[in-house]
Amino acid sequence: MNKENTLFITGAGISAESGIPTFRGEDGFWTIGSRNYTPMEMATRHMYQQQPEQFLAWYYNRFITYRHHAENDVHRWLADKNLITQNIDGLDGKAGNKNYIAIHGRIDKMTLYHTQGEPVEVIDAPWDQVDDQRLNQSLMHLFNIKNTPTLNESYKPFVLLFDEYYTDLYRIDEALSRMEQADKMVFMGTSFSVNITNMAMDIAMRNEIPVEVVDPDPVILPYAKVKYHKMRATDYIQHHD
Repeated sequence: MNKENTLFITGAGISAESGIPTFRGEDGFWTIGSRNYTPMEMATRHMYQQQPEQFLAWYYNRFITYRHHAENDVHRWLADKNLITQNIDGLDGKAGNKNYIAIHGRIDKMTLYHTQGEPVEVIDAPWDQVDDQRLNQSLMHLFNIKNTPTLNESYKPFVLLFDEYYTDLYRIDEALSRMEQADKMVFMGTSFSVNITNMAMDIAMRNEIPVEVVDPDPVILPYAKVKYHKMRATDYIQHHD
């Protein structure tokens, strides 16, 4: 059994078996852009501000079409664990985890468009009201955007974009606290290519706690106290019940 202070940190590989593409695989979200822009250009606050119609249509087609996918055995196994996920699909919540941290946001939520760092409520996103026959106009209407977003009037998907930073909206202070209190960290299905995994590894090395990496092709980390499990998360959980 895992100790209560083992912290699990998950990435896109966890949801691949639910039929959701990873971010950097051959068919990943970050390999498929719009007609004129790369994913790294599309998934930005700048694009939302300057070309909200294109941003919302791209976001809807790349992410929201997966909103009805179901959780898998790994999500269910993690349901009672101390968990931080990089995933925005919300499947850990569907699996029953009541207090996981979705450090990059969730596709089923939105917020008022606000200056980062200001307190704001996270509310349900109206995806089921979208008219696919008039997609762009429908999205602009539902997010209360005329030509460009208006602060504290328009809405923005609850997702951390490339040119944004972690704030209390994404529970960053609580995430860092969980890292500091952990006596072990287990990384599952992550490529270690985002800031949150770097933060976690810095804390793990400073506190000299053991780390486990679960991935068929794991990133090799510059730390002596790492145990690698070169397997899928579904295989890992079968040996750790």
